[in-house]
Amino acid sequence: MHEGIVALFIPITISLGVFLMIWGIRYLENKENMAMIEKGMEPVRRRRQADPSRTLKNSLMFIGAGLGLLLALGISNTFGLQDGERVATFFSLIAIFGGLGMLFAYIYERKNPPADL
Repeated sequence: MHEGIVALFIPITISLGVFLMIWGIRYLENKENMAMIEKGMEPVRRRRQADPSRTLKNSLMFIGAGLGLLLALGISNTFGLQDGERVATFFSLIAIFGGLGMLFAYIYERKNPPADL
């Protein structure tokens, strides 16, 4: 009975916390903008600029980590590895293939430097 209440309480608490955090950030940004307007200043519009370089780097890293995970799963099932060996295989292959993805992103950027937007 007690575990059921805790299992229900955790997602509700996390969802409520995320909502309150987002609401608080937006509330404080609005309050800051209103204070700037009252002082005769122009509020600064904060927009994130698209960064294709970061997107390429992250996507290749995640693709590499996914391939490493897939390969580790195949190896552990094929060879019937024990728990300790299985964990080591998963972590090492995810790190190796994620690093290879980052290396490929670096090599691509060296050959094709990003143009300034």
